[in-house]
Amino acid sequence: MILQALVKLYEDLEAQGKISRSGWGPAKISYALCIGENGAVEQLIPQMAEQNEGKKTAGRPRIMQNLPAAVKRSSGVASNFLWDNASYLLGIDSKGKPERSLQCFQACRNLHHEILDGVESAAAKAILCFFDTWEPGSALDHPVLQEEMDRLLSGANLVFRINGMFAQEDPAIQAAWQAHYDGSEGERMQCLVTGQADVIEATHPSISGVAGAQSSGAALVSFNAPAFCSYGKEQSLNAPVGKYAAFAYTSALNYLLADRDNVQKIGDTTVVCWAEGSDPAYQSLALAALFGKESPSGWKESDLRAAVKRLAEGKPVEELGLDPERTFYILGLAPNAARLSVRFFLRDTFGRLMKHVNDHHQRMEIVRPANDAFPTLPLWALLRETVNQNTRDKAPNPVMAGAVARAIFTGGPYPAALLEGVMLRIRAERNITRGRAAVIKAYYLRNQNEECPKEVLTVSLNENSTNIPYTLGRLFSVYEAVQQKANPGINTTIKDKYFNGASSTPATIFPVLDNLYPKHLRKLDGGLRVFFDRQVMQLKNVLGEEYPLRLSLPQQGSFNLGYYHQTQKRYEKKEER
Repeated sequence: MILQALVKLYEDLEAQGKISRSGWGPAKISYALCIGENGAVEQLIPQMAEQNEGKKTAGRPRIMQNLPAAVKRSSGVASNFLWDNASYLLGIDSKGKPERSLQCFQACRNLHHEILDGVESAAAKAILCFFDTWEPGSALDHPVLQEEMDRLLSGANLVFRINGMFAQEDPAIQAAWQAHYDGSEGERMQCLVTGQADVIEATHPSISGVAGAQSSGAALVSFNAPAFCSYGKEQSLNAPVGKYAAFAYTSALNYLLADRDNVQKIGDTTVVCWAEGSDPAYQSLALAALFGKESPSGWKESDLRAAVKRLAEGKPVEELGLDPERTFYILGLAPNAARLSVRFFLRDTFGRLMKHVNDHHQRMEIVRPANDAFPTLPLWALLRETVNQNTRDKAPNPVMAGAVARAIFTGGPYPAALLEGVMLRIRAERNITRGRAAVIKAYYLRNQNEECPKEVLTVSLNENSTNIPYTLGRLFSVYEAVQQKANPGINTTIKDKYFNGASSTPATIFPVLDNLYPKHLRKLDGGLRVFFDRQVMQLKNVLGEEYPLRLSLPQQGSFNLGYYHQTQKRYEKKEER
C-alpha cells in the first residue's frame, strides 16, 4: 500500500514536470569538471549555492536535477554515470587507501566505456579520452585542482562539462544512458507493486532526509541476513519490486523529504503528507491544521479554523479548490540503523482527516492565559507538555509521540502514556499549564471514565459542578489566592508544599490548609475577607464534613482541572476589575 501510493505520487509529479523521469534524478554537485575535446582537464568551476545559516551565509552543494540515477552503494565499489566524488572520477585517495581509490576510478572508467563506446558525440568522445589519458597518481599535483583540493578530499561530487554544456544535457549521451538503464540484466518477475513483469531490483535506492538516519541514506525495503530470506532468494528478491517501481517510490519519497518546509518531526519520527494528484494546497492546509505551520497566504487563524470545519462537515473549500473526498496520505518514518521503520501510515479522505483534527481541537479547547500565543495548541506544543524542559534532551518519548499522532489523525483513543506523561510533569513541577489542563480534558472526553465526568470537562469554570475532586481543586486555588494576597511576594506557597498531597490524599492535607486559611484571611481588609470567605463557604457546602482519603488518577485529573479553571477565573476577574 505504501509503495503503491508513492509510485502513484511519482507518476503525478512526473506528469506535472516536478520530478525526473525513470533512470534520472537529483544529486548534490559541488564542482563542474571542465574538459576539452582531447580529454584534458581545463577548469574546475564551483557549483555552490549560498544558503542563510543564522546571520551568516555559507556555500552548500547545488541540487542538480536530471542526472543519471545514483547507484546503491554501501561497502562495495560501484560508480555513478557522468557524476561522482573525486575517488571515482579522478582516482584521488581521500581515506588513506590508494588501492581502493584506484579500483573506484577503474570501475568508473569501465562503466563509461560500456555506455559510451560507439556513441557518435563530441562530448562522449571527450569523456572517453579523459578516462583513457587521466593519471590518478598525479591528480594531487594537478594545478587546476590544487585550490579546491580540501573539498575534493572531503567527498564533494563533480559532474562533467564539455564546451560550455553539461554532459547529461547531450542528447546522444542521454539516449545511451536510457538504453543502458532500461536494458539492465537481472531476474524478471512479476512486480508486487505494479503487477507488471519487470527486472527485479535487488537493492533499492536509498532514502535521504529522515532525521536520525544515516546521512548517506537509508533503505525502506532491504534484506541483510539469511534469516530474512526464503526459497533461496537473496536480498530484495524475497519481496520482488521491479526496477521502475523501486525507482519511482524512492524518487517520490526523496522529493517529499527534500522540501524541508513540508517535513515535520514528531519525537524521532519524520512525517510527510501528500494528496492524491499532488495538489500542494491540501498539503499546505493539513500542515497548518495539524502542526501549526503558517496558514495559506493571507489567511488568519479564524479563516483556517473555518476551512477545517467546512471540510469536517463534508463541504468543499472553494477558495483553495479543496475537495473533502480527495484521498490523503500521512507517512511517519523513524531511523533504524541503515534502515527505516514505518511508525505509521494513514490513508483517508481529506474531509474525514479534517474531521478528526477538528474534533481533537474541540476537545483540547480550554480557557487560556492572556499571554498564551496559540489559539489552538499545535501537536508539537502538546507533546512538549510531557517533557522536562530543563533537561538537555527535550524530545518526547518517540513511541508515545507516534501513538498520539495516530490517535489524532484517525480519531482513535489517546494513549495512556500521554496522560501519564502530563500527570508526571504536574507532580514534578506542581504546575498546571494550559497545555496540561487541555490534555487532561481531551483525554477524558475521548477516553471516558465515570470518575472524571463530563461536568468537569468544560472549557472554563463550571461553578455548578458538585464533583468532589473538582471542588477540592477549586478550594485549593482559593486557599492559594488568599495566601498570596496576605503575603505578597512570598517565596514558598502552599502550592509548593502541599499540592501533590492535596491532589492525591485530601484527608491528610486539607485539614492543615483549613487551619492555615483563617490566619491568612485575618491579614486581609474587610472587602477581600468577605469576598474570599464567601467562596470558601460555598465550596465547603459542596464538600460536606469529610474529605476523601485518596483520589484515583481520573479523580486527580478532575482536581487539576478544578484548580486550573478556578485559577484562570481569578485572573479574569482581576483583569475585569
